[in-house]
Amino acid sequence: MPLRVVFMGTPEFAVPTLVEILAAGHDVVAVYTQPPRPAGRGMGERKSPVHLQAESSGIPVFTPRTLKDSAAQDVFRSHDADVGVVVAYGLILPRPILEAPTHGCLNLHASALPRWRGAAPIQRAIMAGDTETAVMVMRMDEGLDTGPICLAERVPIGPNTTAGELHDELARVGASLMVRALAALERGSLDATPQPEEGVTYATKIDKAETRIDFSRPAREVHNLIRGLSPYPGAWFEAGPSGRRERIKVLRSELADGSGPPGTVLDEHLTVACGEGAIRLTVLQRAGRKPMSAEEFLRGFDLPVGTQLG
Repeated sequence: MPLRVVFMGTPEFAVPTLVEILAAGHDVVAVYTQPPRPAGRGMGERKSPVHLQAESSGIPVFTPRTLKDSAAQDVFRSHDADVGVVVAYGLILPRPILEAPTHGCLNLHASALPRWRGAAPIQRAIMAGDTETAVMVMRMDEGLDTGPICLAERVPIGPNTTAGELHDELARVGASLMVRALAALERGSLDATPQPEEGVTYATKIDKAETRIDFSRPAREVHNLIRGLSPYPGAWFEAGPSGRRERIKVLRSELADGSGPPGTVLDEHLTVACGEGAIRLTVLQRAGRKPMSAEEFLRGFDLPVGTQLG
């Protein structure tokens, strides 16, 4: 018998899970998502990707700014849900919300918990040089990603995988995993195992100060920073004549041979010396332009051998 589901999510990462739950025949009685935000050049209000998907599927959408007041909690209870499904929603769920559905709330998290609890698990895993991550379904409690694990799927991280690529893969795998969890819940066979007490790390939000490339770091660390922040918010350096320096994003790179003072352009292929080793910048983006290969970039931006990148 299909489950009555309240779905709670906001970004693009959550959309595949909502789509798959609907395709599996479950009754999504309500969708909760973050309110529309000013965005774009005109700063007009923009609905979240989950909001748009829910509207196109004819599902009632709720955008409360908090779930801590009794009125919002009463509305949530009125949905009479069997289960809440939470995927990157963006609001803390107080106990009355967690306990309102008959079977509580299930959360889809993009890391190998207890490693990388928190807001930016995909980026942090790559920035740390992890070679494997996971997507997990857990039963929610009041802690920060501390609930017991129901199902998990391991996913390798390649040496050049970007955050954008890993995001898409985990969203796809996670959608299927959540549908499997709901099927087990229907059968009464969804078990949960407490998380290990060892190996806890936290994936804090990306700070703007972290996004500037420090070429004095070892090349592998620079490479991991670039791919961990690609495509958004993007790692960057400054270059250009004094008074007209530009912020250049680097979206892809690869480890390379070479040495020299950190930040020095070593050849015509945009190989740059680091504190240890060197890195080749392969895809770059100027402000207001589309991403381009290093060859295309150098046709419109002069960075001769010996240039020091700041």
